[in-house]
Amino acid sequence: MKNIQKYLLITLLSGLSVTAQNKDTKRADKHFNRFEFVEAAEEYAKLVEDGKGDSYVYGQLAESYYNVFNTEEAERWYAKALESSDNPEMIFKYSQMLKANGKYEASNVQMARFAEMRPSDDRAIAYKKNPDYLPKILEKGKKFNIQNMGFNSKYSDFGGTLQDGKLYITSARNTSRRTYGWNEEPFLDIYEMSKNADGTYLAAALVEDKVNTKYHEGVVSFSPDGNTMYFSRESFFEKMYEKDSITKNRYSVLQLFKATKEGDKWSNIEGFAINSENYSVKNPSVSADGKTLYFASNMPGGYGLFDIYKASINDDGTLGEAENLGQKVNTQGQEMFPYISSNGTLYFSSNGHLGLGNLDVFHTKEIDGKMAPVRNIGVPINSNADDFAFRLDEESGEGFVSSNREGGVGSDDIYAIKKLQPLCDVLITGTVTDSKTGNPINAASVTMYDSKGNKVLSKVTDSDGTVEFIVECGEGSALEVSMDGYESKRVTVEGSEEEEVAVAIALDPIEEIVAVDRVNLDPIYFDFDKSNITSQAAFELDKLVQVMQKYPEMVISVSSHTDSRGSASYNMALSDRRAKTTVSYVVSKGIDRSRITGSGKGESEPKED
Repeated sequence: MKNIQKYLLITLLSGLSVTAQNKDTKRADKHFNRFEFVEAAEEYAKLVEDGKGDSYVYGQLAESYYNVFNTEEAERWYAKALESSDNPEMIFKYSQMLKANGKYEASNVQMARFAEMRPSDDRAIAYKKNPDYLPKILEKGKKFNIQNMGFNSKYSDFGGTLQDGKLYITSARNTSRRTYGWNEEPFLDIYEMSKNADGTYLAAALVEDKVNTKYHEGVVSFSPDGNTMYFSRESFFEKMYEKDSITKNRYSVLQLFKATKEGDKWSNIEGFAINSENYSVKNPSVSADGKTLYFASNMPGGYGLFDIYKASINDDGTLGEAENLGQKVNTQGQEMFPYISSNGTLYFSSNGHLGLGNLDVFHTKEIDGKMAPVRNIGVPINSNADDFAFRLDEESGEGFVSSNREGGVGSDDIYAIKKLQPLCDVLITGTVTDSKTGNPINAASVTMYDSKGNKVLSKVTDSDGTVEFIVECGEGSALEVSMDGYESKRVTVEGSEEEEVAVAIALDPIEEIVAVDRVNLDPIYFDFDKSNITSQAAFELDKLVQVMQKYPEMVISVSSHTDSRGSASYNMALSDRRAKTTVSYVVSKGIDRSRITGSGKGESEPKED
């Protein structure tokens, strides 16, 4: 998003050397150090026009455009700066801008370059593990509908929290506020709007009372009863800031506050002990039981620029100790805007995990005390722009996401979303090979069955012997593989929370089950007191059909047996019916009836006593 850092950062993370500053860059640097990136870009551009451009000026110009999400200009000047620089963080940002401009192959070239320079960086490790991640994200399929909301303004609008029939958003539309130098938009306020019966919303109104100030306020979250609002606010209002002794610039942070509801008013504004003048705490999200608060912070001890934390909400309203969610969630980049849904799924935005643009929405879940693998939520929630402030009602499947993608009304817009498919899925990759040679088997038929034994989908393997299926997380399944000249095989795939599961299936040549006087199949069982062919029986008999097709002179005699329960005459009749249905099944597959006969043995020749 074009102005996301303005709510968050107390220092710039350009990674550029300050030794290149000089009297020519003084004016531009002053704007840059004040986070006035529009004016800074103008001044650095003038230096380039006057022939005073160098790697420092090009880099600062790129950073200025990066911070207001002018991706084309940022890409242009990063490329120029990197002609004479090999700064890893600049290379990473250059990769992001290329990706934001749809140049995915070029972006990957720069990511590979970054990974070579920073091999231990979380972002590099993730990329090297999965360099072909982009097609996998793009091909996952659309799991949501998304629609721009009619109440968006030409300014930044983001968030979207429903509570007691009202929608709360954060917006820069309050033109009575003075503008902020980062992007020349007004400071942010919290607004509310009532929802009509037809799903439309009334005009947005400022949340009055003591919540909004002349400085920034951020996204909100509510206690389960709706009587406590959590929100972030810029620390200037608390007269808390750092002052640079050289530039005299003042740097604020973001802090967490809560307000309690009295009638229709919000009052009793209180900060938390977790706040500090040295780091930011922002983006609150309360768990469904009201006992835990999730938030983002750049407090010391984290893994990256901003990390996601959680803290218990005590009975007296105070917060417990902040707990970092760990390296599965947090990277050396930025993780922000956490949202914990009613079923315990954690959604958040990150530019450190592999994604489509700068900030993408990801999700994970705590299972048995550990965080499940982090997954990209995919398109259309994510785009090649910034996508953040995701909210979802798990029951209705409706929610909101914010984005500065192309085609919006303002710099950041709020989009309504509707879930269409289960969100968490697992990619099952089956590889079919010859058990004797180890060679892949092309054009083998692979059928997937769900946990209840229902046939879901059939595919054939490619030249590498592979086939792919997607199932919902935690759902068990089975793969049934058949190929001419090979014994069919069925394998069970346990339910998993992993993003990808590999299944190796080695098929035995059909000769393996052919003996001198018999075809060795697994036992064919029938349901109690029944003679119809079950799916398991059909699977085994299909092997027999394959053998008989390969050896057209082969003649088969089928015998059926029962246990000793019931009368001998009854068992004889039952086994005879089963033998005849077995013969009928094989004949139905194209085998001439003269080549197969069947008879029942009843309990006269028991396999076991």
